Amino acid sequence: MDIKKYEVPTDKLRWECDPDIFEFNHTKNLAPLREFVGQDRAIRAIEFGLSMDREGYNIYVAGLTGTGKTTVVKTYIQRLVERKKVEEKRQLEDWCYLYNFADPDRPQIVSLLQGKGKPFRDQIGSLLQKLREELAKAFSSEEYTSERKKAVEASQTRQQKLLEETAEEAQRQGFQLQMTAVGPALFPMIDGKAISQADYLALDGSVRQKIEKKRNELLQKVRTTFEKMREIESQTVEKLQETDKTVADYTISRLFRNLFNAYQDSEKITRYLNDLKAFTLNNLEVFKEREEPPQAVLGIAPSQMMGGRDPFLPFQVNVFVDSSAAGGPPVITEPNPNYANLFGKIERRFFFGGYLSDHTMLKPGALQLANGGYLLLSANDVLTNPGVWPALKRAIRTKEVRIEDPFEQYGLVAPQGLRPQPMPINVKIILIGDGMLYQLLSMYDEDFWEIFKVKADFDFQLDKTKANLKAFAAFIAGYCEDCDLHHFDRSGVAKVVEYAARVVGDQEKLSSRFAWIKELVEEAEFWARKEGASLVSASHVEKATEERRFRHNLPDERIRELIERGTIFIDTEGEVVGQVNGLAIYSLGDVMFGKPSRITCKTFLGRSGVINIERESQLSGRIHDKGVLILSGYLGWKYAQEHPLSLSASLCFEQSYEGVEGDSASSTELYALLSSLSDIPIKQNIAVTGSVNQKGEIQPIGGVNQKIEGFFQVCRAKGMNGDQGVLIPKANLKNLMLRPEVIEAVKAGKFHIYAAGTVDEGIEVLTGVAAGRRGKDGKYPAGTINRKVADTLKAMADKLKKFYGPTGEEEKKREKKKQG
Repeated sequence: MDIKKYEVPTDKLRWECDPDIFEFNHTKNLAPLREFVGQDRAIRAIEFGLSMDREGYNIYVAGLTGTGKTTVVKTYIQRLVERKKVEEKRQLEDWCYLYNFADPDRPQIVSLLQGKGKPFRDQIGSLLQKLREELAKAFSSEEYTSERKKAVEASQTRQQKLLEETAEEAQRQGFQLQMTAVGPALFPMIDGKAISQADYLALDGSVRQKIEKKRNELLQKVRTTFEKMREIESQTVEKLQETDKTVADYTISRLFRNLFNAYQDSEKITRYLNDLKAFTLNNLEVFKEREEPPQAVLGIAPSQMMGGRDPFLPFQVNVFVDSSAAGGPPVITEPNPNYANLFGKIERRFFFGGYLSDHTMLKPGALQLANGGYLLLSANDVLTNPGVWPALKRAIRTKEVRIEDPFEQYGLVAPQGLRPQPMPINVKIILIGDGMLYQLLSMYDEDFWEIFKVKADFDFQLDKTKANLKAFAAFIAGYCEDCDLHHFDRSGVAKVVEYAARVVGDQEKLSSRFAWIKELVEEAEFWARKEGASLVSASHVEKATEERRFRHNLPDERIRELIERGTIFIDTEGEVVGQVNGLAIYSLGDVMFGKPSRITCKTFLGRSGVINIERESQLSGRIHDKGVLILSGYLGWKYAQEHPLSLSASLCFEQSYEGVEGDSASSTELYALLSSLSDIPIKQNIAVTGSVNQKGEIQPIGGVNQKIEGFFQVCRAKGMNGDQGVLIPKANLKNLMLRPEVIEAVKAGKFHIYAAGTVDEGIEVLTGVAAGRRGKDGKYPAGTINRKVADTLKAMADKLKKFYGPTGEEEKKREKKKQG
């Protein structure tokens, strides 16, 4: 039988881009591409999401890496920002953390107009400096010193007078008043002199008793006197403090007046200034100039030795978010969205074995910095960083960001933890990830739909239209210009476009993963520069693709070497019953290549059906198992309409020691099964790939180019005989983008590509025997494969029927039922 009718013409093995379709000699003459190609759906979604100001309309950008997701988002955000500058002139804000006088562990946050945060901080700093200078002058003036000295001397005089009167009273009653380490003490006197302890004990008991009674009465008077002295001292201190406040109040009020006037419209700042003024009046001692400033100990100021805090801490303003330099809404990209980088952090300083913190050590995260603008995050990074995703959802829902200690998220005790007031935010968040992650979040996170209502889906391929071909050329021109690369001539551009079609494995599509296109442009330009060429041509692009393949195809070469040396059994010549060369794909991340695998089938009497040895040994995936189960459906539909399908068959991927997945070998397994049943050998010089359904239609598969090239490499290594080739599904013809070396071999008649649409067509190619069609009598023509299979299955059914006769299995079952 002539099988040439199934052979694929060479012009369908690859789409070749004609350089003459480009109306330029080289890309220097082209205007660089400034728009994005083939992503209309995603761009419209991004424009909608960015322009929609309602709650929950944040954007999830889905797509494969290298499709330009981040670049497109940034570009359209920038365009929107520029437009809003003209249309809306949105006012940004500065945010500052201030000391909280009511609760120092809960710093208060205030907002100011854009660019007013640093001036406010400087004003408070200048206020502190002026307070220190002018209060020091007031407290060091001669008049103040004289008045203070008079008040202190008057107090001391009164105290001294009370003490002298009490001493005289004690002396009149025969006692001497003395001050000891434990307080005032009364010593009895005889003849005007205090007696010793020994003399006192020598006195008569009745005398001592009278002395003790008198001393106790007198001690009560002494205590009363000392209480009056302390009261005088307390009155003096209060008077001095009032004097200090009187002296300072005018100065303080004068210095605070301008700030009160400047910020009278801000309730929070006005309250802060009132508290700061009261703090100043109540802590005037820290403003008094010292004659001899004490030395620092271990680098720590004496004012901070007690408690470790700066006495002037309330005057410090933490400009938390400074938008003074922003020309419009901020666009923030956080490459490492861990908890601290995203939500802010509380810094600490070590102090004598512990850690201290205050409002000046609060640092903003990306969410605070992006307030009023846009924040771009990697969805994968957000979900893999502990605690970030729940906190991000909470921030979006509440529209505020809390700076919390990550320690507390895990039940750990944070050292001296602050709980700052949350900062209100208005941020458009753009998550960038892949489509699978979007689906998982949609299914398993009930909050996701409410906070990310816009999906921008980037396609990994685009139509091969004339406009898109020109856009590719313009893209290459722009990239060469931006990166200072040698420009491409028409042939070089054509090869890059062919590479884009090869990447997606489709003659009618082009890859939109422009990151990969950039890599090829860079590598081709490298080889052109190395050769000394002024322009990058087709030969340089081909050199780049071949060099890249060589760098990554070591595993492919090792497997091919094992086949060539006979370690892995693959026949490329002869004919064998129940044996066929299947084709599988190996995807190792950086490289994908095809590898032939020997698939064998053995059939015998029995009722076990089709046994998948891979499944029985747990080396088969669910999709592959499904493909094998389809074979039974096909056999029953085609051959078991008049008698039951009675057979046992075992299918095996020989020398397969890893898992097998996918249904692309289901047609191959069926061919081996049909060969075994018909006892007609299969040509080993033809490898097969293709999925099959229960109607016997050959369905398309993936990786068709790599599979063909994989078997071609094996045949070339073992020796080409002119009859070798590959059988593929007809539906995959549009996916053919074979390498030039394969096409040259086909043109020379050394290699062949066949296409089949049904199992009957495929088995004819593999055996050279007609499959045969069922006639009106319900039988297939004699000598055809289908006739031989049908006869074999009928013979098996008859033998099984004869074997399981009245005395056979059914009789035994009936006997068991009777006995039961």
